[in-house]
Amino acid sequence: MQPTAKPFIVPVFLPHAGCPHRCVFCNQHAITGAATLPTFSEFETAINRFLGYAAGRPPEIQIAFYGGNFLGMDDAEVIALLALAQQFVRDGRADSIRFSTRPDTIDEHRLQLISGYPIRTVELGAQSMSDEVLALTRRGHTTAHTVAATQHLLKRDYEIGLQMMVGLPGDTVKRSLDTARRMIDLRPHYVRIYPAVVLENSPMAKWYRQGRFAPWSIETCVSLVKELYLLFTQNNVAVIRMGLQAEEDLDSGKAVLAGPYHPAFGHLVHSKIYLDAALAALKSSKHNKSRICIYVHPHGISKMRGHMNHNMAKLRSAFRPQKVQVIPDPSLAEGCLRLGETDHVCVNGYKLDPITDFKR
Repeated sequence: MQPTAKPFIVPVFLPHAGCPHRCVFCNQHAITGAATLPTFSEFETAINRFLGYAAGRPPEIQIAFYGGNFLGMDDAEVIALLALAQQFVRDGRADSIRFSTRPDTIDEHRLQLISGYPIRTVELGAQSMSDEVLALTRRGHTTAHTVAATQHLLKRDYEIGLQMMVGLPGDTVKRSLDTARRMIDLRPHYVRIYPAVVLENSPMAKWYRQGRFAPWSIETCVSLVKELYLLFTQNNVAVIRMGLQAEEDLDSGKAVLAGPYHPAFGHLVHSKIYLDAALAALKSSKHNKSRICIYVHPHGISKMRGHMNHNMAKLRSAFRPQKVQVIPDPSLAEGCLRLGETDHVCVNGYKLDPITDFKR
């Protein structure tokens, strides 16, 4: 199956539903604001509400079951939820269904159970391809489960997404890069990358207070996720999200005890990529550095300038120019920048040196 253009997602949250136990990083109540499974009436209300947000009729509408372990629920619950979503597809108000589930729930029985429903996309909460990291985080599955699950899903032509976390207990930069390379080998259509943050009332929060776990810094995670983003995209795997979805409780600081949470984490990563590409281009360019003019597609203006003009400050510090300008140029492709008439740099294809040293 070829990945489609970005669909309009109608999210239905199932906090902890179907989860056999609690992973050390998890507190779905903090992320979703929900503590119990909604009723079917509430499902319908939520779906109708989100459909009302769509401007016109989007080309692709997916009803998505998130927040739990979908195929870990009882068969009857799985069928009931799929039947509810299927009704919206039959009525022409949605096009397909997607859900997230653990790799160890993908087996012949469950795949046969869901085979008659209009499911297009399955996301696997792989988190890591290091068995040591998976054991320390109490995931309860191994890398072998992720490998087998993706093979089963590819045979049935599902669109596959893999979720990856960096900075978990036992994780290192090398292990995260190895995880990305192993995920690429599995040929998923897309990935999500989440930095591990310490959520209140999670087992990891207790470890943090006891001094048994230290989360990575925002700077470390941005630098690493930048490397991961380039690695995935250069190998034709789309990165559809970097960082947790911003929520009121997360932004207020009530839910996040510590760690690399930022409401615009993905923007920080993209800005870092633009900055590195611009620095490299300027260092190798013969242009006069007294006035720096960087041309980018209009959609890349904020990424080039950086969060709170961070990149502009870095460029001034590096070259001491009299003036630095970022100029929109619609003729440039998104993800490219130009210093002069001919100095084009493809930002997303910019190859960085691998990380050889890691310090928290």
